[in-house]
Amino acid sequence: MALILGSQAALACTGIILRSNDGATVPARTMEFAFDIESNLLAIPAGTEIDTLVLDRDNTGFTFKAKYGFLGANGLDKPIVFDGMNTQGLYYGAFYFAGEAEFGTVSDENRDRAVSSEEMGNWILGQFATVDEVIAALPSIEVVGTYVEEIGGRVPFHYAVTDRTGAAVVIEYTKDGLKVHQNTVNVVTNNPTYDWHLTNLSNYVGLQPRNVKAIEVGSEIISPFGQGSGMLGLPGDMTSPTRFVRAAAFANSSLPSETVDEAIFKAFHILNVFDIPKGAIREADEDVPFTDYTLWTSAADTLNAVYYYKTYVTQAVESVNVTAVINAITEPTVVEMESGFQVRDRTRDFSN
Repeated sequence: MALILGSQAALACTGIILRSNDGATVPARTMEFAFDIESNLLAIPAGTEIDTLVLDRDNTGFTFKAKYGFLGANGLDKPIVFDGMNTQGLYYGAFYFAGEAEFGTVSDENRDRAVSSEEMGNWILGQFATVDEVIAALPSIEVVGTYVEEIGGRVPFHYAVTDRTGAAVVIEYTKDGLKVHQNTVNVVTNNPTYDWHLTNLSNYVGLQPRNVKAIEVGSEIISPFGQGSGMLGLPGDMTSPTRFVRAAAFANSSLPSETVDEAIFKAFHILNVFDIPKGAIREADEDVPFTDYTLWTSAADTLNAVYYYKTYVTQAVESVNVTAVINAITEPTVVEMESGFQVRDRTRDFSN
C-alpha cells in the first residue's frame, strides 16, 4: 500500500560536521520520517556489480562495479544505502528536499548513464574516494526519478558528501539544474536550497555563545535573565530553516575536540537537541496517521572509517568498522540495525 506523504512530510533531517585536532572530520545526522522505514545495515564489498534503476519496474539502467566497499543504513528492505561511508572515508547522506528537487526522466538516450535519485549513495560510495572525484563525475550521469510505491512518488533528495580531508559539499538538483554548494557552515537540513539557508543566517548575526553584559537604558540597568543570553533569539521550532540556524549555532560553537572519539561523542550530544519524539510533528489533517520522528542518528569517523549510530529503539550508540566488515564479506550483506532497548540496573553497585 502506498503511503502518500504531503509535500512537507518527512522534512526534519538535520546534519552537522565537526572536526578534531587529530585531523579527523565527523559528519553526523538525524534521520526523520513519518513512518518507520525499517532501516538496516547494508554492506557491499568492492567488486560487486551494481545495477541502476533497480526500483524502476519499466526501465533498466547500467551496471557498474564497486571500486570501494561501503556500508550504511538502507530502508524499506531495498539494496540502497541512504546514509553511509566507504573504506576510503568518503561519507554520503541523503536528505529530503521536497518542493525543490527536480530530476530527469529515463529515455533511450540516457538510460546508459541514468542513476535514480534514491540510488546516489551506491553510485557515489562505490566509486569515489574524495569530494573532488564526485564533483568531477557528476556531469557524466543523468539523475532521474523513479516512482517508489512506499512514498507514493519520486524520492526528492539532495545530498551531503564529506571526505577524509574535510572537504564537504551539498549537491542539489532543482529547476535550475545541478548545483554543488560548498558546505561552508558545517550544516545541512532540508528545503529551501542551501544558498537560501546561508542568506537566512544573516537574520541571526547577533547569536554567539558568550553571555551579554548588562546595558544602561536611560537611568535603568537592564540585565539578562541568567545564562544563555548570547543565544537570545535562537529559533526553537522544528522547521528546516530553524533547524539549520540552530545546527549552525551549535556545531560552530562546539568546544574543540582533541580526538575523533571526542568529536563523535559531541556530535551525538549536539544531535540530541534535534531528536523529535512521536507526536510533535503531525499533518494538519487529523485523518492522516503520520507523525515525523527521529528513526536513527548516525556519525561517521572518516579518518578511521568507523560508522556509529543509535536508533529510536536502541538508544545506546553502536559502531561498525567499515574496513573490517568489507574485508570479511564476499557478497552484499544485511545486518539488523535494531538491537533492542536496554536498561542497566545499578542497584547492586550500592551493596557493601
